[in-house]
Amino acid sequence: MKTTPWTLAVVLAVAACSPVEDWREVRPAGSGALLLFPCKPTAVSRPVALAGPAVELTLLACAAGPTTYALTHGDVVDPARVTPALQALAASAAANIGAEPVSGEPLAVPGMTPNPYARRWALRGRLPDGSEVREDVLTFAKGTRVFQATVIGPAPAPESVRVFFEGVKLTP
Repeated sequence: MKTTPWTLAVVLAVAACSPVEDWREVRPAGSGALLLFPCKPTAVSRPVALAGPAVELTLLACAAGPTTYALTHGDVVDPARVTPALQALAASAAANIGAEPVSGEPLAVPGMTPNPYARRWALRGRLPDGSEVREDVLTFAKGTRVFQATVIGPAPAPESVRVFFEGVKLTP
């Protein structure tokens, strides 16, 4: 999955917009997700090759200070594509910052469909300008809809990462 320029451009553009955390509940249209964002997210959608044919992925993102919070989601339609899509999302997150791939920790998001690639990833790497960055990522699915929740910044506050990730839920 080659989303590096698009993803990083959105992340960097959003990073310049918001100075503080102001937590709010967000229900992204058509996602079946409910989560807490520390800022008002904006959404963009586009088709992206994801473990096979293109999938319409929607990215919601906002920045609170130097830290960006994001949720990407899309429907891969075919149940056989869910696990490869989750693997591709994790690999892309690592590649976007030049991080070494790691195995991640098992994850359970309320309402998700169990999957061995539902994981939490803690990545360290660099942005295109060379600055160091930390990226915490969740990859999970509900049915054929795949999700990636991300917190990225030079030093995201552990409490903010915890609140954002614990706020992610999938509704019936």
